[in-house]
Amino acid sequence: MARYTGPKTKIARKFGEAIFGEDKSFEKRNYPPGQHGNNRRRGKKSEYAIQLEAKQKAKYTYGILERQFRGLFKKARAAQGITGEVLLQLCESRLDNVVFRMGIAPTRSAARQLVSHRHITVNGELVNIPSYQLLAGDVVAVREKSKSLEAIANSLSNSSTVYEWITWNDDTKQGTYVSVPARIQIPENINEQFIVELYSK
Repeated sequence: MARYTGPKTKIARKFGEAIFGEDKSFEKRNYPPGQHGNNRRRGKKSEYAIQLEAKQKAKYTYGILERQFRGLFKKARAAQGITGEVLLQLCESRLDNVVFRMGIAPTRSAARQLVSHRHITVNGELVNIPSYQLLAGDVVAVREKSKSLEAIANSLSNSSTVYEWITWNDDTKQGTYVSVPARIQIPENINEQFIVELYSK
């Protein structure tokens, strides 16, 4: 499966929530997609279907493909702690996700593009790998030449969410990934236990 480039509202409707951020189209039609609309009778989902949906929701939310996601799960299973919780922490520690959380980009896909186009540094070094895993204490900053970019300025001015595990200095355009977030601090509505059960079959 290549990266999904189709209508994001369709995916959001599938999961019943705006997983890609604010979406006016989703608000108008917040029921599952399909030609029969909201009138279609939907049977009870099997256990497998529920588990698969949880995995797909996590993959679409963080913009991760199956091979990468399976690799993250293997890392999570080998690590100490609760596997599902560690899996989400690994997703949150990705550079593209932290750039999004800091407000440098309005969405994760925009953050991925900023990283790929060499606008972001980690500890003073240019990093262009969106999946780069950050460690507690790493300093993420907008590259000097990119500080005047209108897209970054607009995103920062519209960003108001504050996360306990991240600090941001608007004057220097840099922030610190202070610590790995606890599960309770991760706002995503994902049932990680279903993902663990699916991969454990």
